Amino acid sequence: MGFQLLIVEDDRLLAEAIGDYFSSKGWETDAVYDGPGAVERVQTAQYDMILLDVMLPEMDGFRVCRKIREMLGTPVFFITARVLESDELSGYAAGADDYITKPFSLPVLYAKVMAMTARLKGGARGDLRRRGDVTVNIRTHEVEIGGERCVPAPKEYELLLLFLENPDRVFTRDQLLIRLWGYDFDGNERVVDNHVKKLRKMLAGSRCQIHTVRKSGYRMEVSV
Repeated sequence: MGFQLLIVEDDRLLAEAIGDYFSSKGWETDAVYDGPGAVERVQTAQYDMILLDVMLPEMDGFRVCRKIREMLGTPVFFITARVLESDELSGYAAGADDYITKPFSLPVLYAKVMAMTARLKGGARGDLRRRGDVTVNIRTHEVEIGGERCVPAPKEYELLLLFLENPDRVFTRDQLLIRLWGYDFDGNERVVDNHVKKLRKMLAGSRCQIHTVRKSGYRMEVSV
């Protein structure tokens, strides 16, 4: 069985075009055209990737993404014509993994999806998220680093899981703050730095290290 793709898009012609392209590459695709339908579908079927429009009937993509994140960790790419920075940050805060702006090239979309699935293949499907010598069980929240069990605080756990699912991706402090603490958090970016510092201490000596990207944010690098 090949990879499974769910397309959540109220533009049926676009949904069909995406489905046809991915099907030609060996993917199995489903499409739904509204928010409630998407939430219902992920409860009954397993997918390797979800492409999610923001402007949907009955329930917008941000709400749908938050509902999905309450149930599972499947990668979610927003596909939208909305290009405001606030919308993009809302997408990441809701739990999206990437943000694709219309109009877009189908080959580029496919390349982005394949890059994500390649990173997740061989350890991130199912309950386990594994990079190098670090493993997280998203069902039990158990963490092993270098074969040793450890118990991170809740925010360090969330940070670790986010970095493990997105190796080599740079996250700005704003993105991390909004995604993990939300828009209503009454604090500043220093809280992100403090939790990253604690997570770095936990990962010391492992093959997964969090590096500071000057004037940008943080990135996890995994050594072979």
